[in-house]
Parts: sequence; C-alpha cells; structure tokens
Amino acid sequence: MRVGVPKEVKVRENRVGLTPASVRELVHHGHDVVVEHDAGQGIGVSDDAYAREGAAIANDAAEIYAACDMIVKVKEPQPAERAMLRPGQVLFTYLHLAPDPAQTRDLVASNAVCIAYETVTSPSGTLPLLSPMSEVAGRLAVQAAAHYLEEPQGGKGVLIGGVPGVAPASVAVIGGGVVGTHAIEIALGMGARVAVLDRSVAALTRLWAQFGPQLTTLFATAEAIERHVAAADVVIGAVLVAGAQAPRVVTRAMIAKMQPGSVVVDVAIDQGGCFETSHPTTHEAPTYVVDGVVHYCVANMPGGVPRTSTYALNNATLPFVLALADKGWKRALAEDAGLRNGLNVAYGKVTCEPVAMAQGYPYTAPSALTG
Repeated sequence: MRVGVPKEVKVRENRVGLTPASVRELVHHGHDVVVEHDAGQGIGVSDDAYAREGAAIANDAAEIYAACDMIVKVKEPQPAERAMLRPGQVLFTYLHLAPDPAQTRDLVASNAVCIAYETVTSPSGTLPLLSPMSEVAGRLAVQAAAHYLEEPQGGKGVLIGGVPGVAPASVAVIGGGVVGTHAIEIALGMGARVAVLDRSVAALTRLWAQFGPQLTTLFATAEAIERHVAAADVVIGAVLVAGAQAPRVVTRAMIAKMQPGSVVVDVAIDQGGCFETSHPTTHEAPTYVVDGVVHYCVANMPGGVPRTSTYALNNATLPFVLALADKGWKRALAEDAGLRNGLNVAYGKVTCEPVAMAQGYPYTAPSALTG
C-alpha cells in the first residue's frame, strides 16, 4: 500500500500523522510512504530524516492525495483537503463529525473510507487512540487556566497554588474520565483545591482511591454543578460521549454567577463543547470573555505541544496503521471489532450511529461494508 502523510493545515497545528520511526515500520512491512515537504517541521523533524527511513518527499498535498491509497493525518481534513479525497481512498485521522455537518457532508460526497481515531475502541471499551491526546489536553487545561487567571491575561489575579497564608485557587473538573483524571493530577500537584463532578459512581470511586481525600468527589447533579461552578476560580469541562456531540452541562446562567476574571476551559470543544457559552477558538486567538468569565476553547489543544503529542499519538496509532496497510481496510476492520468502530463514513454512507442520529443520516452498520 502507498501511505501518504500531508502537512497539517489547521491553524497552528504542528503535529504530524507519522514520525520517522513509524515510517520505518511501514517500509519494513513492504509499504511505500510519501510525506509532504516540511510536514515534520513543527516537531523538529526534517525531510531528510523521513527520507533516511525510506519515505519519498512530495512537493505538496495534492501530490499525496492523488497518489496514495491511505492518508494518515492528525486533525480533521479542512475543506480544501476534503475536496482532494478520492472514492475508496482510506482516511485515518481524528474527525469529530457529530458537531460538524459540513465535514460530514463533504466526506459522504467523497465516497472515501473515513476512519476516526476517536471512535476506535479497545476490547475493554476504552478509546485507545483518543486517550493519548486526552492525557495531554487534561494536563494542558490546567496550565492554560493558571496562565489566564493572571491579571494581565484578563483573569482575576489568583495564583493557582496560592502561597502560605493565602488560599489557592478553587478548581472544578466536570467529568472524571481520562481528561479529568489528568487535569486533577496537575491541579492538585500545583496546590489547587480541586473538586470533580461525574455521574459515574465507579469513576468517583476510582478517583477517590487514586487521589485520596485531598480531592472532593461529587455526583454531578444539576444543583451540584451549579453550586461548584459559581464558587470556582477555574472550571474544566471534560465531558465525553464517544462519537456524539457533548452535552451542554453548564448553562449561561451558571457562567453569569461566576466571579469576573474566573476561567473556564472547555476540553470537549472538539465535540461541540459542554458549556452553553462555548465556541471553538484557535492557538492564535485562544480566549474570549462572556459575562466577565475568560473562556479558553481551543479545538486542538494538544497541537500546542506538538512534539510530545505526535510521539504519544504515534505510539497508539501505529499498530492500527500497520493493520490497515498490511490487510487492507476491509479485512482489518472485519478482524478487529474495535477498529471497525472507528469507521464513520464509507462510500457515501454514515457508519457511526451517533453521527447519523445527530445529523439525520440513515445509519449503516460498519459490518455491512466489511463483509
């Protein structure tokens, strides 16, 4: 198979789909790899480094989309990229389709085979290709919040960990999954007072066992969310429903009760956001203010640390890339139910049920296309 790696074009997105080490593995398996010129520049990897591992270097993305059987990316294809997809071509990347009907429409029209990292599952039901970036985003969420609590950044001028004799910041984390767990770890490590709210008693029990009584664990009723959002200096939204649009668990009325200069970080923004006041931002213009509250809603947060993120992502994606290349997409998906769950769109059909339900498409089971 010929595998293509285009340079990412989303604003300030410097991650890359494959590292040179991943290219070497694919070449060892007998595949051709084509990498766009300067695709690795954002992680400090030159074209020569890719060439040494056996990759051919393409002048531009059009050359890759025209020649390759499978495209391996990081972020969802932008409109110009979607226009280059071909029928039957495999696209393997993050898609986050539920809140993005324009992208779904273009992928359906392309007749390409579109497999989303974020809906691939493990035998235990976890999300192995989403987890590495959730870990990064959870940690970054606290870094961002600490920065934007500073008065010159529009915040209320609170040091997140406090100092002797002065109370630390109060942080509320909504959602106790991978993002929430890593946000809690960093926030506690910085000395903040932290509460987590979740509707899963099992998740709260796990977090209590991991962090002990220094973490306040609360069942996420509407009353509890309203009370803790109003009292928090920082609220981190870490709510996820796999493949579906994130539920809006924090209303504008709740935001209005927060003190001016408080900060909210919506890590669920890729799936539409879990605050009513959220809309996507970029690394170039990361924040805006609603009712005096600073909102950080960057839709590709891990892109801010592209070296760490790229290598962490490749650790997780490489086995699946090799399976798709070695077996072809139909056989790879037929033999791996978890990878099959990653199929979102194929040959004009929507094969991810939450996306179909959110956007009114007929749902086609992936098994109907893999035989």
